Amino acid sequence: MTIFTKIILGEIPCYKIAEDEKYFAFLDIRPLSAGHTLVIPKKETDYIFDLEDDELQGLIVFAKKIAIAIKKAIPCERIGIAVIGLEVPHTHIHLSPINSVHDLDFRKAKEIPKEVMQEIADKIKAQL
Repeated sequence: MTIFTKIILGEIPCYKIAEDEKYFAFLDIRPLSAGHTLVIPKKETDYIFDLEDDELQGLIVFAKKIAIAIKKAIPCERIGIAVIGLEVPHTHIHLSPINSVHDLDFRKAKEIPKEVMQEIADKIKAQL
């Protein structure tokens, strides 16, 4: 069982943004910027391109809704998207508010206080 499945099951706390029957979105605890969100399928699949076509399509459509809400809640030029897939063996998409290409540098992750993380999550959820 991956750490993400434990988050979905409520065994590990998170700043949940949204979920439906197949997908789940929550704030990254080591964000590149305020609003950096992870979008995952509830079904554990290690590699994004091992998802069935309909699962991949559903994941992207779910991520689009989350990205639109992030953009409304967090002032930025765009919502950057990245799939690296090496950190946790559970498919995940990074959605991060960006103003330049350099804002997607994963070596520059930040610490954001818990109270602020909850405020950010609430602002994004309010836009869904």
